[in-house]
Amino acid sequence: MRPYGLTALRLAVGVVFAAHGAQKLLGLWGGPGLSGTAAMVNSLGLPYPYPLAMLLTLTEFCGGILLVLGWLTPWVSLALIIDMAVAIWKVHYANGFFMNWANTPGRGHGIEYNVVLIGALAALMISGAGALSIDDWRSQHHEARARGRERMRKV
Repeated sequence: MRPYGLTALRLAVGVVFAAHGAQKLLGLWGGPGLSGTAAMVNSLGLPYPYPLAMLLTLTEFCGGILLVLGWLTPWVSLALIIDMAVAIWKVHYANGFFMNWANTPGRGHGIEYNVVLIGALAALMISGAGALSIDDWRSQHHEARARGRERMRKV
């Protein structure tokens, strides 16, 4: 059952990132859309707000979908870890560790949630996608082909 634990983790984290990316890219579920995300990136003092907003939204949206599929999991996890590290650095660090559960006006969320996501992504990067993933299917396919070549050499 161990590979299915990674599957559950991968699916949960993938859905979270795809949903947040859809908010930032498409404006779904009350999100800002691409223009609002570019304005937010600009307010952080980062250069090239529109290209960075596009990179951010595509990393989260496409990365989330790729995690759900279990495809290129180590690389996608690394990209999303970098995304979360930048979010901590530019947005959440100034607000401390904990989330703003009381929704106190003028105070954002701390780094707590981002740390959990980074931990989950690191686990997937190190351990792999688990069962029911393209990565797992491809590794089994390549292992079977390697065993077949090995049998042919022994003949």
